[in-house]
Amino acid sequence: MLTVFGTIALDTTRTPFKTEIKIMGGAATFASLSSSFYTDTSIVGVIGSDFPSHYRKILDNRLDTKGIITDLQDKTFHYDSTFDYDLSHRTTNKTELNVIAHFEPTIPNEYRKSQYIYLANNDPIQNIKLLELFPNPKLTVCDTIEYWILNKRDEVIKMMSKVNGVVINDEEARLLCKTANLIKCAKMIMSWGPQFTVIKKGEHGSLLFMEDYIFPAAAYPMEEIVDPTGAGDAFAGGFIGYLAQKDSLKNRTFKEAIVHGNVMGAFAVEDFGVKRLLAITKEDIQKRYELYRKTVEF
Repeated sequence: MLTVFGTIALDTTRTPFKTEIKIMGGAATFASLSSSFYTDTSIVGVIGSDFPSHYRKILDNRLDTKGIITDLQDKTFHYDSTFDYDLSHRTTNKTELNVIAHFEPTIPNEYRKSQYIYLANNDPIQNIKLLELFPNPKLTVCDTIEYWILNKRDEVIKMMSKVNGVVINDEEARLLCKTANLIKCAKMIMSWGPQFTVIKKGEHGSLLFMEDYIFPAAAYPMEEIVDPTGAGDAFAGGFIGYLAQKDSLKNRTFKEAIVHGNVMGAFAVEDFGVKRLLAITKEDIQKRYELYRKTVEF
């Protein structure tokens, strides 16, 4: 089983072409819906009194949701952002932590047997506490975002020292490591303890760094991008979901997992929020994966 912990959110996303207000989002939501195409996925998080019942039903139908707690005394985490015309640069308008500000992570007993753990870009202190609830996982991976790097940098580094791998986007890697060179960023992150680092580069693909090699994977070529929100989380879900499905940590499996991550991230950007992830099938994923392989073959 794969367990995903992180934010379950209501997102307000603004582009020059359309605005969607308080639609279902959040790092754990994107990652777990993505990974659910590959392996049984349980989600851990907290929602507020304002979380729509039809959103909860969607999660219940796709995931093991016994790890979701409802806090009726507060509102759901809310993230408000604006993209510019090229849909690659995002400005944060508002981050309302709400229910996650004082959340104490807990899990159902059956989750403790999970072999694969993904700590999405949540409060690093909460991520550390949650990680301690799993006695013997095979693979643990974390992510982080600008908000936590700026507000809890030391805790972010401590969190990274306790996991096997880190998935992070290029801008946040540079902010965290205080250097523009991504190779130096990856080496610095791995010097804190992780055995591998994946740096996401959006439309330019992703880079897998391990001790003895670097594997660059081009992004899946997209004709139309609607909403980049959650693409990185969908990438992470596809990546770790594939590893859990294969139950293998061989180098070749990691490379295949990176490609699956790119494929899932490409699906996520084709509509607002999680809409596209709810519309695709396993067959759609396989077709895109095979097309990707033909595209990069030479």
